[in-house]
Amino acid sequence: MTTAATLTTFILGGARSGKTSRAQALAESTGQRRCYVATAQASDAEMTARIAAHQAERGQGWSTLEAPLELADAVAGAATDNDVVLVDCLTLWLSNLMHHERNVANETSALIEAMNASKTPVIVVSNEVGMSIVPENRLAREFRDAQGRLNQQIAAAADTVEFVTAGLPLKLKG
Repeated sequence: MTTAATLTTFILGGARSGKTSRAQALAESTGQRRCYVATAQASDAEMTARIAAHQAERGQGWSTLEAPLELADAVAGAATDNDVVLVDCLTLWLSNLMHHERNVANETSALIEAMNASKTPVIVVSNEVGMSIVPENRLAREFRDAQGRLNQQIAAAADTVEFVTAGLPLKLKG
């Protein structure tokens, strides 16, 4: 997991691949105070149920900070009060940014600065969405491309990168 020399761990994989479970296990293995920074918004009943299920899976020992847009500030704030920070997930954050017509490049730079400045280990979760067919519509293609660029930038900045599939982590970096 993370050591004094390894502060940022980036975990990516497909939907329901086990990436969040892997990230939570890494954070819990520290035995330290941990914060879950959530980027999801409960916009409908299905998403409300998903959020509740994630909360139940985490159980005790977690504080939660909701950051659907201001993720860099949330990471910086959570890192001051906790021993490990888990961000879940960049895919929903990107979707929120695009929906609100925010500057993704600027927001990504700010997030990377916050991760690099943190004295606390940060674990970041994201979806790999570029391993399928080319999306049919322009917006979906723009999202896929933006997600790929975001993942590349976070992977370049991270100390450790893992790809999770079928619940099994494969170390890509670190």
